[in-house]
Amino acid sequence: MAGGAIVSTSNKQYGGKMTSFVLLACIMASSGGLIFGYDIGISGGVTSMDSFLERFFPSVYAKQQADSSTSQYCKFDSELLTLFTSSLYVAALIASFVASSVTRVSGRKWSMLIGGVTFLAGSALNGAASVPVYLSEMAPANLRGTLNIGFQFMITIGIFGANLINYGTASIKGGWGWRVSLGLAAVPAIIMSVGAFILPDTPNSLIERGYGEEARQMLQKIRGTDDVQEEYEDLVAASEEAKTIKSPWANILQSKYRPQLTMAILIPFFQQLTGINVIMFYAPVLFKTIGFGGEASLASAVITGIVNVFATCIVVGTLIAFKFGVSGEAAELSKGYASFIVLFICVYVAAFAWSWGPLGWLVPSEIFPLEIRSAGQSITVSVNMFFTFVIAQVFLLALCHLKFGLFYFFAGWVVIMTAFIYFFLPETKNVPIEEIILVWKRHWFWGKFIADEDIHVGNHMHKDTSA
Repeated sequence: MAGGAIVSTSNKQYGGKMTSFVLLACIMASSGGLIFGYDIGISGGVTSMDSFLERFFPSVYAKQQADSSTSQYCKFDSELLTLFTSSLYVAALIASFVASSVTRVSGRKWSMLIGGVTFLAGSALNGAASVPVYLSEMAPANLRGTLNIGFQFMITIGIFGANLINYGTASIKGGWGWRVSLGLAAVPAIIMSVGAFILPDTPNSLIERGYGEEARQMLQKIRGTDDVQEEYEDLVAASEEAKTIKSPWANILQSKYRPQLTMAILIPFFQQLTGINVIMFYAPVLFKTIGFGGEASLASAVITGIVNVFATCIVVGTLIAFKFGVSGEAAELSKGYASFIVLFICVYVAAFAWSWGPLGWLVPSEIFPLEIRSAGQSITVSVNMFFTFVIAQVFLLALCHLKFGLFYFFAGWVVIMTAFIYFFLPETKNVPIEEIILVWKRHWFWGKFIADEDIHVGNHMHKDTSA
């Protein structure tokens, strides 16, 4: 092909190994997930506490105390109650667009610090816009997935911690336990803020901001070897190309970035339509709806937090359907039947924890080239926050109207997203983050959007001088 570019089918393997330095840095950075997880877990528990409902949502509290003619599906239906749960994600949605500029100008480290401090001040500059990118840039290519799962792990720790705190504070006499639950949200923010002071910045970010020598030294430190020249040169080349881009937001709309943009939108969209946040936000409310007592509902939420997705959704929906039918009339659940529901919810949460949970954050963080990475990750977080808000806002209303059919709705989406991932998401395991474009180029569908001249990765591109 005269004048064309030949793309090698082999992937580069840089030197280096896992070092204790990079491991500790990634663990500390992953603590950003604690903030996200704690907020998810705390809101559902607080909104199931009678003292909280009686003080702020008396109509919901009165509906709970009503006689058995009140539909079990509708007794928590309140727009104000769902707005309380979902309100943070509106702020996070707006803040995630700001985060793109913050991470590009200030670097990954300082954006995480700002995120933690502003959370303490009551704002919501979401650490999720920076943490997955930080982890992907720090990790060796062959361990990128392993280290990035740390973010999801910290989210689950945050949820579990919130469930335990809710369970403990619900029994505080005087009805002020909800104040403790909400106030302790400062703890994960403090951890992240303090950790960000001692975290190193990534070589990618240092190069991007003009600190070339510091970047080389950092690369040597995190790889545990002086033999980093090849990886360093690829990072510099990617940075030089990124500097030619004046507006990442406009550039990401170009045809050659169509695969990344599609994944940045659909992966977080699909992640929310697994229905996981219905379980995580409203686990205590959901358990209380199907007949558990106050403390029992919080205890059941703790169980699902410990375990932290198609067939199981159907099973949960069917079990609820058998008990309440379409009318939603109150019914007593036997201990065995209730335990059966909790078991399948635990299976559901476990399935999410090793599939859409970590991969929903990992994949978007590693597929963007440097020139659009900050904008791409901001889009991912924004879509995630938007649909988190939508699901949180409409769930109790949808439960009231769709009843057990709501679980079938989520199950149907799981089928769709599974097919999409199977056919359209290529494998990125062991591929250096700066060479992901080669994976897209070789894909049966996405390759047609990327021209040969768009490939600028080290020795993987050369001009064919044959006539």
